[in-house]
Amino acid sequence: MHNVKLVKWMWSLIFMTGSAVAAPLSTVEQVDLQRYLGKWYEIASIPQFFQRQCVSDAMAEYAMDGKAIAVTNSCMTENGERSVAQGRARVVDELSRAKLEVTFVKLFGWLYFLGGDYWVIDLARDYRYAVVGHPDRTYAWILARKPVLEREDIVAIEARMRENGYDTCALLTTVQAGGPSGREPLCEIVKK
Repeated sequence: MHNVKLVKWMWSLIFMTGSAVAAPLSTVEQVDLQRYLGKWYEIASIPQFFQRQCVSDAMAEYAMDGKAIAVTNSCMTENGERSVAQGRARVVDELSRAKLEVTFVKLFGWLYFLGGDYWVIDLARDYRYAVVGHPDRTYAWILARKPVLEREDIVAIEARMRENGYDTCALLTTVQAGGPSGREPLCEIVKK
């Protein structure tokens, strides 16, 4: 009897979270790292604990650092100061270069085992926007070269993210100077 309850509980957990039954997350076929480098503005994200101090103007900058990619994430805090986090990324899929690992932990070298997956799951042909996610769909960032994206891009990105198993209501817009002035769920933005 105990085993039956355990099996029922496991099945309910699988169907409640949805992650265990979701198809594997796909990445883009190819990322040209030279074109990907540079400054990106955060358009929307699934809020993460390590960004809790951020209230606006979140951005990421990528630059080559030997065989690794130097990562500089920054944002404005409530007291008007710029919060900056330095990290490193490395390519883990040399064929597509769409799967990377990122770490912000350095102790006698960069500790990638304490980092996370950084998968490029959507990318404009002209690199005007990128969508980065995690295989379990708990992380996602929509990035753009400008602080605002055209509505048709946002609608198309939201649809593809839903098709890929993301809860697009969990993604909140990022306040940007020259861009959105409030945090709203992506699923609501596309209805306007």
